[in-house]
Amino acid sequence: MTKNSDLIKSRQHINTYFLQTLFSYKRLLLAAGSSVTQPENPFPIYPFPLDSLHPTAQRSYSHRDRSLPQSSSHRGRVKMSGTADFPPVVDLNVGGVLYTTSLKTLISHPDSQLHSLFTGKEPLDLDSKGRYFLDRDGVLFRYILDYLRDGTVVLPDCFREKERLKKEAQKYLLQGLVDVVTNENRNKAPGVITVGYRGSFQFGKDGLADVKFRKLTKILVSGRVALCREVFGETLNESRDPDHGQVERYTSRFFLKHSFLEQAFDMLVEQGFKMVGSCGSGTAGGAAELKPGVDAEENRWSHYNEFVFVRE
Repeated sequence: MTKNSDLIKSRQHINTYFLQTLFSYKRLLLAAGSSVTQPENPFPIYPFPLDSLHPTAQRSYSHRDRSLPQSSSHRGRVKMSGTADFPPVVDLNVGGVLYTTSLKTLISHPDSQLHSLFTGKEPLDLDSKGRYFLDRDGVLFRYILDYLRDGTVVLPDCFREKERLKKEAQKYLLQGLVDVVTNENRNKAPGVITVGYRGSFQFGKDGLADVKFRKLTKILVSGRVALCREVFGETLNESRDPDHGQVERYTSRFFLKHSFLEQAFDMLVEQGFKMVGSCGSGTAGGAAELKPGVDAEENRWSHYNEFVFVRE
């Protein structure tokens, strides 16, 4: 009895190996672009019922078509005949970032490139794990999916990659998303924000005028509270504003948590602001006695500048 059991197990393992080898060959043909037709009975001379096979062989046989892209261990390109060849839930590799979404979402916009790809009109690439591969920006693809699902997209505050997202939307032929990104600033309320800073003229060692950097004490922000919060977000320090609970008011007591002037300018430009004016002044301090550790030249020369930004 034991000898017969061992014989049956050996035959099951041999059959498992045979099935897996055959299906691997089929995957290679598909990856190479060959047309492979599946007969009604792929094993006409197979002498045993399927339920007598090893469980691994049963799984390989029963999922030989629908799970092909997900289980393939070979990179390549496949051409599907239609949406019936795709599973209802699709695993994607977009520029190295993994996503899982529904086929219904991917084909929701008939004029898009994604619709063409996932209805079999255009070939698709597979990664080494058998996932469908798109050679595009993987991080920004989350906003592409949001638009496919909802027909609109909500970008985070101080989002700095609108031009790149616009380019991705153009690549996927999503004109609606292009319009959303382009017109986002046009729908925002107009206003004025003034940015000022106090700093000192920097000198080299022993007063030599090889100025290589500047020193800013603080970057001050003035304007309508709601507008300042919209533009600067978490970088805005409101600790010196006594009425920070109210929104519809103006203040000149905000300042930024960083000292990078160009970063502040970038954030204003990204929110649709343009600089319309600026002014600056420099002062020379007196010869009063300095505190220990304070540089004489730095203390003597200081300046204050303001920049006015407007969004119409």
